[in-house]
Amino acid sequence: MIIQQETVDIATPTGVMRTYVHRPQADGKFPAIIFYSEIFQQTAPIARSAAIMAGHGFVVLVPEVFHELNPIGTVLGYDDAGKDKGNADKCAKPLPDHDTDTQAMIDFINNAPYTTGDVGAMGVCIGGHLAFRAALNPNIKSACCLYATDLHSNTLPTRDTDQTLTRAADVTGELMMIWGRQDPHVPDQGRADINQALRSAGCNFTWHEVNGQHAFMRDEGERFDPELALSCYQMAVGLFRRTLR
Repeated sequence: MIIQQETVDIATPTGVMRTYVHRPQADGKFPAIIFYSEIFQQTAPIARSAAIMAGHGFVVLVPEVFHELNPIGTVLGYDDAGKDKGNADKCAKPLPDHDTDTQAMIDFINNAPYTTGDVGAMGVCIGGHLAFRAALNPNIKSACCLYATDLHSNTLPTRDTDQTLTRAADVTGELMMIWGRQDPHVPDQGRADINQALRSAGCNFTWHEVNGQHAFMRDEGERFDPELALSCYQMAVGLFRRTLR
């Protein structure tokens, strides 16, 4: 499908959130995917990932995940300065503020004339965590979480009982968990802990471990694995076509 892009500013309880919308040019209504970025916000690789998903018949929203902490339009670099700022933002924004961002995007989707109202979530790195977090909202029918960081460590700011993995039993939709076995940010034991937590919570999920490094989906840099990335896009498209009717 040929797609189009536009920018919308969505009001949230913590301020205006710049959101990038990638969607089919064709007339009609399409299911929506909230695509949560890395700590760097909508970089060129993230925009291309969103475009790939939109081209398969989805309205894809990419929010500025740390909109409270940066000027509108901020994109951090894939360098030490960008990593330091992004990691600081990750540790400064409380998880409940991500929850209200998600609800604001769901409200936007429900009022957009080009969506069916069916919503899924997808994300990479911290965005994989936020896609899982979004699935705590009963309006999210499915989530594809790629090498989700900080799930196993319970280190993002919120009370202990509100940590994302602790609340896994609240997920009512289907989860697709994708991991790189060579990812130092989520080691073997961390993945095992997440898997056991999902089983104990009775979640509906699939589990995929591939021989890839952290950020193997990002089409810039030495860790990019095009074959793995293509396979993961295909799995994600299959998930959303099946669950977002």
